Amino acid sequence: MQPITRRAILGSALLAGLAACSRPAGEASSPASSGTPGTSATTAALTLGLTYVPDIQFAPAYVADSLGWFAEEGLNVTLRHHGANENLLGALQTGNEDVVFAGGGEMLQGRSEGIMLRNFATAYQTYPVTIIVPEESQIHSLADLRGHSVGLPGEFGENWFYLLAVLASSGLNRDDLEIASIGYTQLAALTGGKVDAVVGFLNNDVVRFRESGFAIRTLSLEDPPLVSVGLGAMDTTLADRTGELTGLLRAMIRGADLCTEDPEQAVQISTSYVPTLVEAEQQAHALEVLKATTSLYGGHFGAQTPSRWDAMADFFAKSGLLATPTPAGDAFTTEIVDAAS
Repeated sequence: MQPITRRAILGSALLAGLAACSRPAGEASSPASSGTPGTSATTAALTLGLTYVPDIQFAPAYVADSLGWFAEEGLNVTLRHHGANENLLGALQTGNEDVVFAGGGEMLQGRSEGIMLRNFATAYQTYPVTIIVPEESQIHSLADLRGHSVGLPGEFGENWFYLLAVLASSGLNRDDLEIASIGYTQLAALTGGKVDAVVGFLNNDVVRFRESGFAIRTLSLEDPPLVSVGLGAMDTTLADRTGELTGLLRAMIRGADLCTEDPEQAVQISTSYVPTLVEAEQQAHALEVLKATTSLYGGHFGAQTPSRWDAMADFFAKSGLLATPTPAGDAFTTEIVDAAS
């Protein structure tokens, strides 16, 4: 992947976090993702931007669409998948999307750059990034990273935010370790001994390592000052379409609950939306990815934690990650999730 703009770079970082299956090139959409058949003229049309190609980690949306839960909320929802190099927030800005599924950090950065959007629901209550080391590694704590090489896709996005938080919490700085930009090759880089540790996703890279049979350990911050992926919309949409966004979130919560309670059914539903889920082996991998993903919901898909947003805004400001000073309250709202509860 060779992004051509800073925003595309930020987008590609989120894509890796959302990716668990193969990466087909170009924009993709499912025949089943163009809205619910049979909706009446009175239903409200919403386009939900899913910032990656079709993937099992979007299963709550697929389930809500397939089982008619969007329609029950009076919505005709189009699930729009992004291409690999698409601007993360571009379609939201142009009005081609009404809602986007993106990282909280990227939304905060977007707000600091003058994009008038807010996160209205956080999907992952646990930040999905960790440090991965070989099982026999002499690195037993985050502070032990001093003097070692750490690989990550690049200095952008959720992996980068997490590594910066690790450094800050462990009393380390960039000069204390060798940071290597390795692209999305964590498995090959660590198993091949090219780096001593990698930054990766709990619901992607860790799953792949375990499926490969390569023994690993993970080292994680207990409570990083970071907010992960969720749903966001422009301020005008939040003001004018509050009820519709509330219905969208209610349906997504139902989808997330089914994914948690019956992941096998969720995978089967998702086969109609994800073209790569053809073979039994692919479906088995998707099931493991989905189980790892639902564990990140913490039983509270959509919940907002204002103190975590405050911590992230402060951390981003101190780390030079914001274009302009941006209070946390400008980048998120609790109104929709409160109404959906």
